[in-house]
Amino acid sequence: MKRRVVVTGLGAVTPLGNTVDETWVGIRAGKSGVGPITLFDASDYKVKIAAEVKNFETAPWLDRKEARKMARFCQFANVAAAQAIADAGFDKESISKANSGIIIGNGIGGFEVIEASMKKYFESGNDRIPPLSIPMLISNEGAGNISMLFGIKGVSWTLATACASSSDSLGLALDLVRSGRMDVCVAGGTEAAITGFGIGSFNVLQTLATSFTDNPEKASRPFDKDREGFIMGEGAGILILEELEHAKARGAKIYAEFAGYGGSSDAYHITSPNPDGSGGALAITRALEDAGVTPEEVQYYNAHGTSTPVNDPAETLMIKKAFGDHAYKMKVSSTKSMTGHCVGAAGAIEAIICVKAINDGFYPPTINLDNPDLEHGCDLDYVPNKGIEGDLEVTASGSLGFGGHNGVVVMRKYRA
Repeated sequence: MKRRVVVTGLGAVTPLGNTVDETWVGIRAGKSGVGPITLFDASDYKVKIAAEVKNFETAPWLDRKEARKMARFCQFANVAAAQAIADAGFDKESISKANSGIIIGNGIGGFEVIEASMKKYFESGNDRIPPLSIPMLISNEGAGNISMLFGIKGVSWTLATACASSSDSLGLALDLVRSGRMDVCVAGGTEAAITGFGIGSFNVLQTLATSFTDNPEKASRPFDKDREGFIMGEGAGILILEELEHAKARGAKIYAEFAGYGGSSDAYHITSPNPDGSGGALAITRALEDAGVTPEEVQYYNAHGTSTPVNDPAETLMIKKAFGDHAYKMKVSSTKSMTGHCVGAAGAIEAIICVKAINDGFYPPTINLDNPDLEHGCDLDYVPNKGIEGDLEVTASGSLGFGGHNGVVVMRKYRA
């Protein structure tokens, strides 16, 4: 028998708030985290809006001197991890003594460090490169610094599958806890790509929305016929995954059971999903089979829902292929309409939202869905504009990454 895995701790830093509770309040209210870019001067850019983390402070979670040695993505990861570990009832001594490990998804790494260091290199020469450039910019430092902060000596891994990074990290963590390789895993994802180069690079791919500068809260509009691109977000989401008997033995509170994971590859295109939805549908089917649930048992699906012309019809078709007629009976929403697209952190933040939806009995909305794109098949129940109260037993969340990476997680209400 597979060992059962439960969620015992949550931590988040998002465009809606610097804790899980603040983020969930924003989700329930249908609040947009999108606004003018303040992290760099975007006056000469076509894209002038993003979903930034606001009023972020590393205290009291991180020592100020240590925080200064970390890139923004790494600070997000460590703060969210510290929140989740405390929420699970662990401290440094107890989690370091447990059979524990860390798996963090990240798509890019220290983007702002790369830019600043390269600028110094080109302007002043190679001997003027800041000495901490490499330790700050490499993507594994999110996980590495968490291990040092808490003395966790199990595996400390970073998984990079673009926008599917944190969903895939959760899936890998699930397998390792199930197998007995560890009893506790700090798992999730982090990203901070709102920089001049980051925004400029995604813009030349024609993936970002450019027409909502005067009304930024309306810019992210998944499945709406007036959508034109995604909104870059940032942040981190961390979950504490724990073997059930280990959690029960220490009297931990249990948020939900992490029931299953499924992954696949489109093998189709470097940036676009397969328009026939087959790759993503395979990931959903595998996740449901792994969880031991039927399509008809899933009540809510948190979609990747990027608000791009290409993604939303392809993902809708993917959902229809995997769920059949039930696709029209369950609720589907994209919370990226509120958080923007947090890239390597997106899947973990959305998994946390699924857990909170189960605990709170609430179906999150897709805001800005005023005119569904029926012409391109976007005809499911996307919970338009306002969330709905209701009991939830089983939820799923899907992430689709550049390169054709697909990852789907299934969360279920915990039953003893």
